[in-house]
Amino acid sequence: MQLISKKTLLAFFLPGALFMGVFMIYPIFKMAFDSLYSFDPSGIKEFVGLDNYIKAFTNESFLQPLKNTIVYIFIAVGVELILGTIFALIFERNFKGNKVIRSLIMTPLMIAPLVAGLIWKLMLSSQFGIINQLLVNVGILENSNQILWLADEKWSLLACCFADIWLTTPFMMLMILSGLQGVDRSMLEAATIDGANWWQKIIKVKLPSIKPVLLTALSIRIIDAARTFDIIWAMTQGGPNGSSELISVVIYKTLTRYNKVGYASAMALILVVALVVFTLVFMQGLWNPKKKQTV
Repeated sequence: MQLISKKTLLAFFLPGALFMGVFMIYPIFKMAFDSLYSFDPSGIKEFVGLDNYIKAFTNESFLQPLKNTIVYIFIAVGVELILGTIFALIFERNFKGNKVIRSLIMTPLMIAPLVAGLIWKLMLSSQFGIINQLLVNVGILENSNQILWLADEKWSLLACCFADIWLTTPFMMLMILSGLQGVDRSMLEAATIDGANWWQKIIKVKLPSIKPVLLTALSIRIIDAARTFDIIWAMTQGGPNGSSELISVVIYKTLTRYNKVGYASAMALILVVALVVFTLVFMQGLWNPKKKQTV
């Protein structure tokens, strides 16, 4: 068999390397460079060192969106993991209509996040939204204006979580379902012989066997949720009063509305570094677990 030459391999690798350099590596270095400067409206820049970073970690305009982002990740990704696992366990079993129902549940994956945000903005409207009307019909609410999902600081972030959960739960389901379908059947048969019931086989065999899949799906979703922008912007634009403002939204506003290039670059670089560190630590623990010490 003829081996491919190094020049041919480099020729195939070059387009991808150029793409990475132009659209990923260069912007990160440019962002790091800009974060050390302060720009006035005329475009003149002044070197300020780490002042933008100090401002970010001492300013409520960054710390509050940071808290919102953590809460958003905890609620959205947590519910997606639970629902995704339940749906995966259901669709792992062969029953009539399995493929049809599974296809319907996966429909949100084909919708853009911006469109999903607009859909849920209409559904959660206090004037003509279907969600409040359904809650009134079942007797939970007295009138459709009792909960202002997008205009009340108590509910706005949770309302955005609804859209994210609806949009991304199918992804979590597919990841977990693929892992469940790869579980060694001999392990399940052995558990059955030992007298394990359905629930015990899930807890003792299936879930431990797909732990790498679960952790990989979690890491992908946490990173994706941390940089969510489309859904928030379509539904609330970070309001009211910044109650649903995530880090990605405050970075966008700081850059486009207030033209603070240096400060926005510093916040963006903090987010990028945090996500990179999280990914490295998470994957290190996933693929290189500590070996058990032997006596």
